[in-house]
Amino acid sequence: MGSRRIAILGAGVSGLCTGIALKRAGIHSFTIYEKSDKLGGTWYDNSYPGAACDVPSPLYSFSFEPNPRWSRMFSPQPEIQRYLAGCAEKYGLLPHIRFGSEIASASFDEAAGSWRLRTAAGAAIDADVVISGTGQLNRPHVPDLPGLADFEGTQFHSARWDHGHDLSDENVVVIGNGASAIQFIPQIAPKVKKLTILQRSANWVLPRKDLAFSERAQQRFERYPWLLTLLRWFVYWQLEARFFGFFRNSWLSRRLERTCRQHLAETIPDAQLREVLTPDYPVGCKRILISDDYYQSLCRPNVEVVTSPIERIERGAVTTADGRRHPADTLIFATGFETTSFLAPIQIEGRGGRKLEEVWREGAEAYLGVAVAGFPNLFLLYGPNTNLGHNSIIFMIECQVGYVMQCIRELFARDLDWLDVRADAQARFNAALQRDLEKTAWTAGCASWYKTASGKVTNNWSGFTVDYWWRTRHPDLAAFESGKRAS
Repeated sequence: MGSRRIAILGAGVSGLCTGIALKRAGIHSFTIYEKSDKLGGTWYDNSYPGAACDVPSPLYSFSFEPNPRWSRMFSPQPEIQRYLAGCAEKYGLLPHIRFGSEIASASFDEAAGSWRLRTAAGAAIDADVVISGTGQLNRPHVPDLPGLADFEGTQFHSARWDHGHDLSDENVVVIGNGASAIQFIPQIAPKVKKLTILQRSANWVLPRKDLAFSERAQQRFERYPWLLTLLRWFVYWQLEARFFGFFRNSWLSRRLERTCRQHLAETIPDAQLREVLTPDYPVGCKRILISDDYYQSLCRPNVEVVTSPIERIERGAVTTADGRRHPADTLIFATGFETTSFLAPIQIEGRGGRKLEEVWREGAEAYLGVAVAGFPNLFLLYGPNTNLGHNSIIFMIECQVGYVMQCIRELFARDLDWLDVRADAQARFNAALQRDLEKTAWTAGCASWYKTASGKVTNNWSGFTVDYWWRTRHPDLAAFESGKRAS
């Protein structure tokens, strides 16, 4: 059973979870290909000051590997990466990881019934099963701004933070004000000479209400594991109920908006600044942000929020459409990621030479976010329409890994070479999913990383996570066709 060659792309949360599941099932014939030199995925890449999770720690961890030693309710990035590294070591994954191995292409060989992968360095790899754990937030987006090549100062994306560069007493311009920006801005604002934040649109912000776990609390979690389990389930159902807030014009969405407005009013005394920071779209249309110190940092005398669009980047400044020139020694891009292209830039060819980028030309979609018709034995984790706005993505990933493991067992039990989801099953699933999404705030009139330029929501799940769990408990094998290699 363990002789099948399994390739896992990425050593982040998804890839590690899959590797652990395979090990626990007695399957050791797998390799995890990681393009970076360390594991952790997004929690390795995003090491900017103040980086932390916005899902409570007891739930942002594997259900089978609780951590009684979280220092805070919302864990900082170094703790999360250490947790993931500890999991990899405990479950014996390190010998399976090939660091510095970026997969550039993958093509399905129908005659052989297997995949041929090629690394960016040109090495060829054969695999019977390919599991993608590359996720949705791994390719930083830097806008193509006029004059950017002429800028003579320091510039970097928040996901590629330049820790060797000292921002003290500099004029710093931050382009963007999303989930990363609201974490690092409070950290750098006291250090810089002038901080200019170029805001394209305002965000709804809720208070984080973070708290530290005392040594006594951590000891109790260690001594009585059921306490941590109880806290995990309490957090899960508390967050799960928040999905009601993403239905358009629901009572909870109105309550969330009132809470956001109250938080804004309590922390921003200046009426003009409050107006600038008040969104003009329904709560939930974009990602709802959480912070206990972002608004406060905007009240500092050396911080300015600018809403006029960027006209041009100069050698030492940014010029906006209102004619103002904002001096800049350093540009920090807090402009998010290339989220809707998913597996790009990996070139993937399925049955009949079908190219995945062509199949997804009108927007990515998959069956349960896991399988794509015409691409046998290719399983996606954190794929299309599996992102959340209200709960823990690790819960979703565990559901997906469990589903994929059952598909792999089916391959072994029936001595099959491949499983391929039927196109009609995928089409029915996605038609129903898009109908459900129309009821949510994500399809309201705002631009967000949840959807394509044409407005199709390709990133978010359309309902409660418990519904996704129910659908992924057991594969519906009638939705798949199977085959053996041609011979």
